[in-house]
Amino acid sequence: MIDKSIYQKLAKELYTDELIAKASRIELLAFDVDGVLTDGGLYFDHDGRESKRFHAQDGHGIKILQSINVEMMIISGRNSKCVTQRGDELGIKRIVQGTRDKLKSFHKQDINLLKDKVCYVGDDTVDVELLQYVGLSVIVPNSNIILNQLNFDWVTPRKGGYGAIRDVCDLIYFSKIINAKQK
Repeated sequence: MIDKSIYQKLAKELYTDELIAKASRIELLAFDVDGVLTDGGLYFDHDGRESKRFHAQDGHGIKILQSINVEMMIISGRNSKCVTQRGDELGIKRIVQGTRDKLKSFHKQDINLLKDKVCYVGDDTVDVELLQYVGLSVIVPNSNIILNQLNFDWVTPRKGGYGAIRDVCDLIYFSKIINAKQK
């Protein structure tokens, strides 16, 4: 494990003070699946069964945040058994699939947090309303070009499906360490 002082130094080099302040308040990390947790590809075998590719580092980052009591939520526009299975493996209790109105579906979850304590990661136009609602809005570099024209808090260094969620987990984790040291 890396010494926490090294985390603090790295975070100060990677993130702005404003981003650190926002990320340090996060208690719920919610994210899309296709194009964020995965590379966005839809893979089907000859029998029509779907499969998805998940990045192991994303799972490790999720587990790190869960260990400091940050809750997770998957909110996807599609339905997929693969997503349910991966969510279950990672201990994610809130899994919402098959929604085209993600903000409405988010509110139906009875989440008792102020919006500044919520981070959402998305990549397409169906994510915009929820991205604009939350306290920390994050997109991935492979997002729909329309999202690049809008103002969100951060763009992950890595693409969806290639460690983007881990990048967000590290941002939140490092920011919480920095915030704790400053108190």
